[in-house]
Amino acid sequence: MTAATSRKNILFLMTDQHRTDTLGAYGNPMGHTPALDELAATGTRFDRWYTPTAICTPARASLLTGQAPFRHKVLANHERNVGYLEDLPQDQFTFSRALRDCGYNCGLFGKWHAGNLRTAADYGFDGPDLPGWHNPVDNPDYLAYLAERGLPPYKISDRVRGTLPNGGPGNLLAARLHQPVEATFEHYLATRAIERLEAYAADFRQQEQPFFLALHFFGPHLPYILPNEYFDLVDPADVELPRSIAETFEGKPPVQRNYSAHWTFDTMPIETTRKLIAVYWGYVALIDMQIGRVMEAMERLGLVDDTAVFFTCDHGEFTGSHRLHDKGPAMYEDTYRTPGLLRVPGAPGGLVRSEFVSLLDCTATILELAGIDPKPAVDSRSLLPLVRGEDVDWSEDIVCEFHGHHFPYPQRMLREDRYKLVVNPDSVNELYDLRTDPDELQNVYGHPEQAEVRSRMMRRLYTVLRERGDNFYHWMTSMYDVGEVGHDPTLSGLDESTYQK
Repeated sequence: MTAATSRKNILFLMTDQHRTDTLGAYGNPMGHTPALDELAATGTRFDRWYTPTAICTPARASLLTGQAPFRHKVLANHERNVGYLEDLPQDQFTFSRALRDCGYNCGLFGKWHAGNLRTAADYGFDGPDLPGWHNPVDNPDYLAYLAERGLPPYKISDRVRGTLPNGGPGNLLAARLHQPVEATFEHYLATRAIERLEAYAADFRQQEQPFFLALHFFGPHLPYILPNEYFDLVDPADVELPRSIAETFEGKPPVQRNYSAHWTFDTMPIETTRKLIAVYWGYVALIDMQIGRVMEAMERLGLVDDTAVFFTCDHGEFTGSHRLHDKGPAMYEDTYRTPGLLRVPGAPGGLVRSEFVSLLDCTATILELAGIDPKPAVDSRSLLPLVRGEDVDWSEDIVCEFHGHHFPYPQRMLREDRYKLVVNPDSVNELYDLRTDPDELQNVYGHPEQAEVRSRMMRRLYTVLRERGDNFYHWMTSMYDVGEVGHDPTLSGLDESTYQK
């Protein structure tokens, strides 16, 4: 085998706003996810896979760069940007450019949303430009796809939405799509990806040119717009509501109650929430079907033994949990813990790992699979030792961050085996005991018996942020017990001797 063919091909399957508990592989007995369940059975399932931030553009920029959001500074979606950077710097390292430079074919079909002015093509990816946060059903390439096949255009009915305080309609949450499955945007994306997979397979066989192919679905991000087969796939009567539907917001940051009102949760009957969850699961099933088509193409093209396959998403979704929808200024497991599957040729199948890993770690893993030095991905660590079943010295906690969505709202989170600490500098801090309260309903931050845990985790978070260079720690220095400091917190340089032993 030559050096070129020893580098792995990479298929990167990604969804948007995807809850872990929708997959059969993660324990949903009603999950219609045979393709993803098979990937878990033949690869590695990560049970503690987290997003660095539960917002699309910053998370996707982190995947490209291997850098935490505070470092690359693209901190909000363009559609809701409140003054943050909207594109990565021109000279920013990205794994895609590194792959191109060492001879890889690179393609991305589907959601980009990692910036505003610069497109996927600017970062070395082949594929149609599909900007925005939702299925761009008016895109010329999609319209040409429909016309070539004599398929009907996009049309919806049975809209599901709440009511705003002014009496107007709330955000669209779901709708029935009057198109056959073959006309859906999801089917279109998989078809285009398979077409490019066939071309890349030919280059791999004839020229030993490896490839990286990304298929990024826009769903199951709301609104859940599905044809009949999937809109009605799951009976709402069979849906078990999340326990956090009982959220009272007592002892929680007030912004959470306000965000619930923004999503008009209390204006809809509980039966509507059941239907929304059922349709959301149907959306996941539709996407799984398309992933199955791509995996079948891999088999047909003889690529399985030479291709690593990733599956993950940018972040999770509430879907009624905590009386919320979408994602936002609340760092619950629903939006921060996400599915993560990885199959690497030659590695054992059916592994389950419990280490705290991140979407960020995909970057270093991709680079190692391609034989490229992962050092520029400074906040990323390769997952390959875990996939090979090795005993690895790994961090026993993970830090996540948030900077705002509809408005600036800085947060930092430290998650360890049992406890989660969330620091909200303008509001109430949060501490959850995930062993006794896995649904995160009771904030125990102020409970006297949690003083030792609260102090230990606050000091640990402070230390990690300082080591990383995340300036959020400055606020913590004067607000909380962060332990003894060895620097002048005013940063004046005028009195360092007071703080240094």
